[in-house]
Amino acid sequence: MRMSIQEPFVPTMNDKGFMVGYLEALSLVERLHRLLLDVIKDEFERVNVLEINAVQALLLFNIGDNEVTAGELKSRGYYQGSNVSYNLKKLVEMGYMHHQRCEIDRRSVRVRLTEKGRHVRDVVSDLFSRHAEGLENKGMLGHEGIADITTSLKRMERYWTDQIRYIY
Repeated sequence: MRMSIQEPFVPTMNDKGFMVGYLEALSLVERLHRLLLDVIKDEFERVNVLEINAVQALLLFNIGDNEVTAGELKSRGYYQGSNVSYNLKKLVEMGYMHHQRCEIDRRSVRVRLTEKGRHVRDVVSDLFSRHAEGLENKGMLGHEGIADITTSLKRMERYWTDQIRYIY
């Protein structure tokens, strides 16, 4: 099968404004992710939970009450493969998660939160609740604003996903 080589994108004058906005949005998404991790880290320092990092705390929050495999976390788009495997292993070793081999497929390991892991999940959940309440009460972001942001980010996610799956 012969693959076509696409010409490089050269923005026209009309495209440059959009390109500047797109690059600014990319930069903002990246900064917001790092800032989210810093906010979580600060919260855990405040409550004196120092043995896990922000990525691990967010992983516990995202798992919630579910019992999942590393593959399921990857397929949901939350984490990269080696990153999630490493963090799950560490969380099991530190007692934040239980792990059990799947009876049907012995190669697969299912994980769920321990009481200690549920405590971390609750700390993150409380933090996010306070933030949501603060954003709304201070008039910084209302229901319509958060809906617009979410819709736009989902469109971007869908576009990027399509690029990964179908470009080649």
